[in-house]
Amino acid sequence: MKNLIYLLMVAAIFVGCTYESKKRSNMEKIKMTEKWDKVFPLSEDVEHQKVCFHNRFGIVLAADYYAPKKSENSHLPAIAVSGPFGAVKEQSSGLYAQHLAQLGFIAIAFDPSYTGESSGEPRRVASPDLNTEDFLAAVDYLTTLNQVDKNSIGIVGICGFGGMAVNAAALDPRIKATVAVTMYDMSKVNREGYFASENTKEQRMEKRRALAEQRTADYLNGTYKRAGGVIDPLPQDAPWFVKDYHSYYKCPRGYHERSGNSTDGWNVTGCQSFINMPLLSYANEIETPVLLVHGERAHSRYFSEYAFEKMTGVKTEGQSTKVGNKELLIIPGASHVDLYDDQAGVIPYQYIADFFKNSFK
Repeated sequence: MKNLIYLLMVAAIFVGCTYESKKRSNMEKIKMTEKWDKVFPLSEDVEHQKVCFHNRFGIVLAADYYAPKKSENSHLPAIAVSGPFGAVKEQSSGLYAQHLAQLGFIAIAFDPSYTGESSGEPRRVASPDLNTEDFLAAVDYLTTLNQVDKNSIGIVGICGFGGMAVNAAALDPRIKATVAVTMYDMSKVNREGYFASENTKEQRMEKRRALAEQRTADYLNGTYKRAGGVIDPLPQDAPWFVKDYHSYYKCPRGYHERSGNSTDGWNVTGCQSFINMPLLSYANEIETPVLLVHGERAHSRYFSEYAFEKMTGVKTEGQSTKVGNKELLIIPGASHVDLYDDQAGVIPYQYIADFFKNSFK
């Protein structure tokens, strides 16, 4: 019986991708692992299979599909989840998706373009446009599923993909509600440095020159130099937030072989376009509900505070705040990485689920 279940699961992997390939004969075929290789256990309360879909740039995105095992409703609300930046769907995004499935949603966790099991060359490249498009492509896919309520689709972005999720919400009205957890604004941090520590024209030009030189070297060498993932071994004088990252990406708690943060990182030039291309320019025009969730002790908390101010015009200082249908939820005592997994027991899964359900009414 176990062998039969295993074979059916493998079949589901390739049926999902073959279905997409039939609709687009020119779509690149990808192969996804047949084994359960997440950093968290499979819940007995959900159904799981591997699926894939394409974005409008022709990249094939690999995803894990989670659904409640016992549901009497044939049209369920659906959520697309991605992030953190440099992670894969076998880490935080899959955990969130599985929890949302346990709470009554269809949920997919996907690898962004050029990362994980998704297609695209060269590997480990990112951009505001491309990664916003990844969320929109996930919404495209969810709208094709018979079991999904097309008017109840939301997204969750974690860490750097929190910023991409907010940007997607500003662009696509099909997204009826958005949650950004422990978010980074990747444009802001690339153009300004942490806490605006590199926020001068001269410092930005220095970055541009270094990246331009690296592009020349990469082209001559025929390879793309990697920036390195989370530093390991960890220096004793490392900042506490680097130790926070190390405790997840480099330890059994969160290590995964396909994660750039766990291994050799992004291409050095992989985030070049973020310097000149702001993400949240139209955050103030988002009409649908947005929930920002951040840890009180997180070094990155100011990104959510900044995003909330962009959306509402209200400045906050570490306080949970709600203005209209926009909300900033601060988790007492939590760090940035505490919201990656269940280790600290502080992720407000039920609160997030209730936010989506209330938003979809």
